[in-house]
Order: sequence, then structure tokens, then C-alpha cells
Amino acid sequence: MSFLDHLEELRWHLIRSVIAIVAVALVAFLAKEFIFDVILFGPKNPDFPTYRLLCKLSSMIGLEESFCMQENAFRIQSRTMAGQFSAHIWTSITVGIVIAFPYIIYEFWKFISPGLMPKERKNSRGFIFVASILFFVGVFFGYYVVTPLSINFLGTYKVSEQVFNDFDLSSYTGLVRASVLASGLIFELPIIMYFLTKIGLVTPEFLKKYRKFALVIVLVLSAIITPPDIASQVIVAVPVLILYEISILISKRVIRKERKKLKQQAT
Repeated sequence: MSFLDHLEELRWHLIRSVIAIVAVALVAFLAKEFIFDVILFGPKNPDFPTYRLLCKLSSMIGLEESFCMQENAFRIQSRTMAGQFSAHIWTSITVGIVIAFPYIIYEFWKFISPGLMPKERKNSRGFIFVASILFFVGVFFGYYVVTPLSINFLGTYKVSEQVFNDFDLSSYTGLVRASVLASGLIFELPIIMYFLTKIGLVTPEFLKKYRKFALVIVLVLSAIITPPDIASQVIVAVPVLILYEISILISKRVIRKERKKLKQQAT
């Protein structure tokens, strides 16, 4: 195929992916009450599962009620004419991206798989399943861990008793959307490292050498997306560091297979 033929093929894969996102987003748009009242505004309720679990854990380790969320001290408001409609649209699109992610990965795989050898396609058979599972685990992590910790801290933080926390709807929904999507993408780290190793940009030695730098970057990111307390940062940083170590193992396995294949070709 020529370069233009490849672009045409990519265009249709992108079009089908967009259609899937829009179809799911339309369903989410119609299910407005469930999406907003149950899912989106769930982490601001004191009886959210994460708060109950953290409250029990903090009591068990002697931190008293430091992680127990009391009644919310903030309200959510919309101060622009199109604020609620805009939040409705963007939230529906986000839901569309999240739910349609396996199909998006499927379209991506259909585009790149013709360029792989039959053995490579066979070895990568579980790519769509693994990538989807990692993404959804990351989404749940963002929704049940990153979002509640951020809301609990930012929603109760005050510089003065004279200042009231009345947050704009777009600010709240943006926080939830960013936490969920960012976590989902971060959990794709092993998949990304697999392909970077396959094309020769990353090696296990490289990942080990810069492990300390990766640790610092993860801690900085954790400090940015979570409240500035050590416990919250550790809760977010530990899974990402585990993913980094898994990426090293995956990179080792890829290199081992490549070397074995080269030896077989040489003989």
C-alpha cells in the first residue's frame, strides 16, 4: 500500500472509533440522572465506599478519623448560561471514550496488525484484552482512589473562615474526568513499554538504570494529583511503581524472545 492508502485506511479506523464513542455518548447523554447523580457526584457524598474504607483503615492504624469524610462543606454551582449543558456534553463524551475503549483498541490493532509477522500476531493475540483490562483497572483506581482523595482535601480546604467553597460545575466535572482518564492511561504503561521494547527504543537495562528517576517522577505526579499528605501520595504512587516493575519484566521477556529468534535464524 502507498502512503496515501495507509492514510485512507487510518482515516476509516478513526471514523469508526469516533462513531462508537458518539453512540455510547448518546446513551450516556440520555441517562443524565444516573451519570451525574450516582456516578459523577458519588465521590462528594460522605458515604462513598472509599471514605468508609479509609475511615476504617485509619482507625485501625491509629490515625483516628483523619481519613473520615464529614458532611461536605462545599456546593456545586453553574455560573454560566451554557455551563450545565457543556458539562453534560463533555461528561457524555468522556463516558463514551471510557466504555468504547476496547473497540478503539480493536480498531488500532486492525490498523497495525497487517504490518506484523504471523508469529508476532499470534504472540500478541491477547493485546486487546490486556490493554482493556489495564485501562479499566486504571479508571476504577482514578474514580475510587484519586478522585475521592482530591475531593476530600480540596473540598474542605480553607484559607479563612470568611471564604466559602462554592465550586463551579465545570471545575468539579473536569477534576473527575481528568482523574479517571489520566489514571486509565497511566495503567497502560506495561503495554507502552512492550511496544517501545519491540521497536528498540527501550531496554530492561535502560529501565533499571533510570528507576530512581522514575520514582521521583511518580512521587511528583502523585503530589500534583493528590492532597499534599504522605499517606495519599503513597496510595497513588505504589500501584504506578508496581506497573513500572512489571514493565521491566515485560521488557526482559521481549528482549529474551528477540535474542532467541536471532539465534534460531543464525543457526
